[in-house]
Amino acid sequence: MTKLEQMQRIEACGIVAIIRANSSAELIEVVAAIKEGGVDVIEVTMTTPGALQVISDVSDKYGDEVLVGVGSVLDAETARAAMLAGAKFIVSPVTKPDIIEICNRYGAVVMPGAFTPTEILAAWESGADYVKVFPSSGVGPAYIKAVKAPLPHIPLVPTGGVSIENAGEFIKAGATVLGVGGSLVNSKIIAAGQYHLLTETARKFTVAVQAAR
Repeated sequence: MTKLEQMQRIEACGIVAIIRANSSAELIEVVAAIKEGGVDVIEVTMTTPGALQVISDVSDKYGDEVLVGVGSVLDAETARAAMLAGAKFIVSPVTKPDIIEICNRYGAVVMPGAFTPTEILAAWESGADYVKVFPSSGVGPAYIKAVKAPLPHIPLVPTGGVSIENAGEFIKAGATVLGVGGSLVNSKIIAAGQYHLLTETARKFTVAVQAAR
């Protein structure tokens, strides 16, 4: 799958599911559940125990059925290790040019984090494919709309504070894709093994995004 095809896949889904799991087996169950609900783009955070092995296991299990990325990346070495493990896109809470550079060198989609208009523009000019607006909790869709006014060409991925209730508003405000964590992949639901609830939630998110578009 080319980088362009990966980006098309991300945008078609409209949601990056941010998952923190305790094991590969647990994460594979989660992925199966949300995939059934229409979400097939997942971000495994580096805060997950054995994250690189988890990424490798999920990539081996699903192949191109699921686009697997890695999040909470803070340096270029981790980004490269994740790519070698099978990650197709790299997400960071911050903007570091060396991470962007290595992703572009090896053809991985990169989403650095930024918040202010100055930071967002700097991330974009450094070679980002998308800019993760983090944290979006506390500012909401209105902030995305305000930023998009002078920077309409930059694809934004608000992350933090995205819920079923406001997902559509974020899209209408100009978000290209949504980064969604606990409101989609709820840790208590996972611990209880109620994976069908994850499927239902993923379906609601998918419907909200598509309806807003």
